[in-house]
Amino acid sequence: MTNQSVKMKNTESKKEVIAQDNPLKEFQESLKEASGILNYPTEVFDFLKKPMRFLEVSIPVQMDDGTTKVFEGYRAQHNDATGPTKGGIRFHPDVTPEEVKALAGWMSLKCGITDLPYGGAKGGIICDPRNMSLQELERLSRGYVRAVSQIVGPTKDIPAPDMYTNSQIMAWMLDEYDHIREFDSPGFITGKPLVLGGSEGRETATSKGVLYTLQLVSELKNIPIQDMRVVIQGFGNVGSYLAQYLYDLGAKVVGVSDVLGGVYDPNGLDIPYLLENRDSFGIVTNLFTEKIPNQELLEKECDVLIPAAIGGVITKHNADRLKCKIVIEAANGPTTKEAIKLLDKKDILVVPDILANSGGVIVSYFEWCQNNQGYYWSEDLVDERLKEKITTSFLNVYHTANHFGVNMKTAAYIEGIRKITEASRLRGWVRF
Repeated sequence: MTNQSVKMKNTESKKEVIAQDNPLKEFQESLKEASGILNYPTEVFDFLKKPMRFLEVSIPVQMDDGTTKVFEGYRAQHNDATGPTKGGIRFHPDVTPEEVKALAGWMSLKCGITDLPYGGAKGGIICDPRNMSLQELERLSRGYVRAVSQIVGPTKDIPAPDMYTNSQIMAWMLDEYDHIREFDSPGFITGKPLVLGGSEGRETATSKGVLYTLQLVSELKNIPIQDMRVVIQGFGNVGSYLAQYLYDLGAKVVGVSDVLGGVYDPNGLDIPYLLENRDSFGIVTNLFTEKIPNQELLEKECDVLIPAAIGGVITKHNADRLKCKIVIEAANGPTTKEAIKLLDKKDILVVPDILANSGGVIVSYFEWCQNNQGYYWSEDLVDERLKEKITTSFLNVYHTANHFGVNMKTAAYIEGIRKITEASRLRGWVRF
């Protein structure tokens, strides 16, 4: 990007993935298992295994050199039985239809777990924002809104930031939507700047949700956070805030990574130094003369491993080599289904993504509520209500895992699918 004043939300590249499975297949296999445990008829799985709607769009953008480039974009709406759909928009060179569909399904489950009046959605554009100017990004953002404007809106489908998108991009999208609809509609999109109706605490919501989850796990496992050794893969928005919170609480963050690799110090890294000296894309490993591959960082000894970058990084090929006690999935889909089975055998607790990283959608919901009310909350109130939601959701999933004798990943799917299925049954979409 020619102007690096806009800090993108995630700096990881999918080139790091050694063997990522099809994310839609991962979603469908876990969904089928949960549906079977609940004794739902086959038509429930058949209905929920794919989005209700999937839109593919072409977006012509005038580039700074005068040429026109056509970008490919997507919007998936998984299920709207419980309310309007909700989900982020990611800008990434490796976006695929299968990934967007899977992410929309996972968002539906997140909303079910956290008892939000939403279904899941997701959007994506195949592009590399790191090689685009701010002007090009603005044209692309506005073009995407024009392309999907017929199926989105504050009572239809509410977008939000995701990988490589941020509050500035949300602001451009909001402005474009307002021009199309010819009225002010702050509830159309979340993750906005505060001055345009954003919520206090939204930027840090996912990180704080992960932190609150980790605090609950530390009590269950009797591992005080002050003594924890933590590895965080990914130093974007989520990973960097989380590293700061853990450092402040006395934990030892012994490893972090970015797109260029990872760094590890068993005595703990100087997190304030890394935060002060990272570049606008969150790159910190260039501050070190020696770094290790991201995959090697995952296998370093620690108490807690937090993949906070991209999907499919823990697989059947490396799960046996993990030397942690707990995995907190801050990224979407970082651990494959086959890997979960191996980690179960090693008695490694995995807190699933659709629970652990749900802080973002929870506070997005708070932002939408504030927009609809025209009344805005303090950051303390946002954090208090976020912690309450996360705690209730975690305990529900934990008790479900014990009740059915399954791991927390499967339990999260069970909790997530219940609300969607019941709403769909009551509407008459499925019958049993």
